[in-house]
Amino acid sequence: MTRQKDRNSRRYGRLERKTGVGRLVEGARMADAADRGKTPTSSTSTSLERAAVYSRVTAEIIAAIEQGTGEWRAPWFHDGTGNARPTNIVSGKRYRGINTLALWAAGTAAGYSDGLWGTYKQWQDAGAQVRKGERSTTVVLWREIQVSGQSDNEDTDDGHQRMFARAFCVLNIAQVDGYERPVTPALPETERLARAEALIANLGVETVFGGPQAHYRPSADTVFMPSFPSFRDAASFYGVWLHENGHASGAKHRLGRDLSGRFGSAAYAAEECCVEILSGLILADLGIAHHPRPDHAAYIASWLKVLKEDPKAIFTAARQAQQAADWMHTRQIQSQEMAE
Repeated sequence: MTRQKDRNSRRYGRLERKTGVGRLVEGARMADAADRGKTPTSSTSTSLERAAVYSRVTAEIIAAIEQGTGEWRAPWFHDGTGNARPTNIVSGKRYRGINTLALWAAGTAAGYSDGLWGTYKQWQDAGAQVRKGERSTTVVLWREIQVSGQSDNEDTDDGHQRMFARAFCVLNIAQVDGYERPVTPALPETERLARAEALIANLGVETVFGGPQAHYRPSADTVFMPSFPSFRDAASFYGVWLHENGHASGAKHRLGRDLSGRFGSAAYAAEECCVEILSGLILADLGIAHHPRPDHAAYIASWLKVLKEDPKAIFTAARQAQQAADWMHTRQIQSQEMAE
């Protein structure tokens, strides 16, 4: 059995190199070398590794969007079920930021129904075996390390910090044999919707209901929403409400994002992309579907334009969306502490 696993490990290593993942894994080796006190490779090589990470992940997300443009699809739209919450098999923690998007895109493209992921070794340690020929998905851990020197081309903070991309190859539970996931009972829909209502209420952003259109007005720090019957279902209502509260999270006295972009501008597209990812993250946490609306068709072209022009844009949007999601979850803790 051990020999077979060793052969499979070598075979899987060859598969990684064939699919181009080996180039990204080199970033991890560089970070490891620095951690051990060895001299990292040149800043030019480091920049190339970061560019490879940006380009690969962005290309996968662009492909996922272009596959679904006819139905206004994007990776952050989901049905609220298990695949909407990418989780690591060992830690039990959910992936964050850009990694969530990458796993959403991979899961949607492959039709996976479960969001449980792990590295080859993690599956092996769990007693499972990755099937021959399965392709991995890349997730990225950015690490900040101390450096002793600096050149004009290094990406550092005050001459002491450098960011390294540590890339990992993960596989979905649907790609392995010999593992049975424990059944996790789902909350009833009424309870999930009640949790969404409470979450939004705890954000402390005023909402005025009854208008013809949903929007956030920064000058009044107020969300305006059509009445509940205007929406096709409860999931759509809460999705739009979270979207507008997502804009409110970017106010100057909160997270301070640029909310000045006009429709059609790159800044407007970037903010819309951010809050749509945010809505997807929070609704996934609540187990509620994040459906595209008809007006998303107008945004798809602008999103694609931004992503194609700047491979870093989706990383920025995902990072800001995760910050906003963290802010929303922190508000729940603060509200509970005040209630006690």
